[in-house]
Amino acid sequence: MKKLRCAVIGLGMGRGHVRGYREHPQCEVVAVADIDKKKLEEYQKAEQIPEVFTDPVKMLKKVKPDLVSIVVPNKFHLPLTLAALEHGCHVLCEKPMALNAAEAQIMEVTAEKAGLRLAVNFSSRFSPQAFAMKKLVDEGTLGEVYFARSIWQRRRGMPGFGGWFGTKALSGGGPLIDLGVHRLDLALWLMNYPEPQWVIGSTYNKIAAPIAAREKKNFDVEDFACAMIKFKNGATLELEASWAGNIKPNEMMSTRLLGTQGGLYQFNPDGNYEFQLEAYVERGGCQYDMKLHPPVPESHSSYYSFADAIINNKPFSVSAREGVVVMQLLDAIYESSATGRPVELP
Repeated sequence: MKKLRCAVIGLGMGRGHVRGYREHPQCEVVAVADIDKKKLEEYQKAEQIPEVFTDPVKMLKKVKPDLVSIVVPNKFHLPLTLAALEHGCHVLCEKPMALNAAEAQIMEVTAEKAGLRLAVNFSSRFSPQAFAMKKLVDEGTLGEVYFARSIWQRRRGMPGFGGWFGTKALSGGGPLIDLGVHRLDLALWLMNYPEPQWVIGSTYNKIAAPIAAREKKNFDVEDFACAMIKFKNGATLELEASWAGNIKPNEMMSTRLLGTQGGLYQFNPDGNYEFQLEAYVERGGCQYDMKLHPPVPESHSSYYSFADAIINNKPFSVSAREGVVVMQLLDAIYESSATGRPVELP
């Protein structure tokens, strides 16, 4: 059986994409591109990558992969996605989808016209806890979900000053667009992506800016962001994201949903990347607590799942449209922070 030929552009987080595609028995990684020639050659030797390129467009022309992962600074998501689509490739783009919603819409429309798949790597959906949460919501265990709070905060978890993460022209923003995007999508997915009505948000740079100034390094994005999103169905979502904040533990991630018949809470109790899931329900006038215990049902990564959807011609849980909606909300939060006023969504 012919295998799906996959390629990856970007060798930072792109290493995870390579591992993910190789988990699928019907996938093969045929090429990797990165601007760092030395790092690329070392990786090729260690991982036995058939071909490597410092020019991603040359890779697309020569190798002609079926599926391409775009894993580069956010500024380059748009041009490289368009290049991959132009060469007939399905695309899995790292989050955030683009620098802003206007770019994301161009990517979405181009993929639709080409008849190709375009998805965003919202990897938080693909944990065992996330699948369990979604199952409970879809089964109606929570009843009507009317409120959610989703956060990702770090005590001191700032990217290196002077790098692309802290440069707005390359990243589009700070922890809101880097970390908050994951928790935002997870909450929206669990809520079945209700239509937003308005957004109010604030961003701050109280801790990182003085440090960057002392080190004489560029850092022109926020280090903390918060927002409230009101939906047309009456539900509300609160969102918080930070690289620097005086909190405990050092890293705090959680998503909480409140419904008329029950609630859900996913969190990392020890400040690491190990999550727990609890559910709270009322039945017959009595309150009950439930906890997800191992072993949990098997789940596959976003990379495996996207490739599998292409191979078997079946739906993938993340759509380009959802990536656009997330970008519209992020844009609105930044706009609200800049103007000091709520932003109405069309």
